[in-house]
Amino acid sequence: MDIADIRALYDQEQRQNLELPGMRREVVGTLVRHVNLAPGDGMVIYSHLESEAIEATVSEQIAYFESIGQGFEWKVYSHDPPADLKDRLGARGFEIGEDEAILVLDLENTPALLLEPVTADLRRVTDPEQIPSVIAVQNEVWQVDFSWLGQRLTNNLRDRPDYLSVYAAYVDDQPVAAAWINFPPENQFASLWGGSTLDGYRRRGLYTALLAARVQEARQRGVRFLTVDASMMSRPILQKLGFQLIAYAYACAWKVDGEPRT
Repeated sequence: MDIADIRALYDQEQRQNLELPGMRREVVGTLVRHVNLAPGDGMVIYSHLESEAIEATVSEQIAYFESIGQGFEWKVYSHDPPADLKDRLGARGFEIGEDEAILVLDLENTPALLLEPVTADLRRVTDPEQIPSVIAVQNEVWQVDFSWLGQRLTNNLRDRPDYLSVYAAYVDDQPVAAAWINFPPENQFASLWGGSTLDGYRRRGLYTALLAARVQEARQRGVRFLTVDASMMSRPILQKLGFQLIAYAYACAWKVDGEPRT
């Protein structure tokens, strides 16, 4: 498949039709939003809007989420119409995040390196009570409080273990790197998340080992594509391993009561 075909399939399966644990999917015209069923934020995951409809549609989404007491993230992709959607959200008061590269790997063309046996001390996390050790790695690497993410992973691992696989890399019996993968049902894509390593343990192949473990599980489960929202740090590594750029994305966050939302 060429890039345009993969991008169209990604939009359909990962944005328009995606069902997320713990969230209620709602379709409003040519917009898809998810309402958080637990404390936390919602999101607009897909939109295809005419330029003249932008102001009214944005006002409707702000009013809706504020009426239920939720902040929300509007995920804008570089190919979403209209072309100036991100700028118009910024003008309305949304906080615009750093650009993320949306990368996809066709597992029919998996590089040999990712199929080699993993020799690092990698462990699959199956007990929800072990999630805090995974989140501790994320907190230290990014210097952010990811307690909300820990609760989400705990809930998903407990309630939907078929949906989520979590891995941690250990050195001297201590977790020093962590990553996870989501397997949405009836979806040709699985999505990669995390992939963080403590500063003192980088350049030991742990990032690649975590990636290989998830690639191999995805192949065993019959997944065709892997997708990742890549930072500037991970993008060159992933592209060297065969991941292809299909779009850029921007997280546009609406704050509630003047406070940043997670």
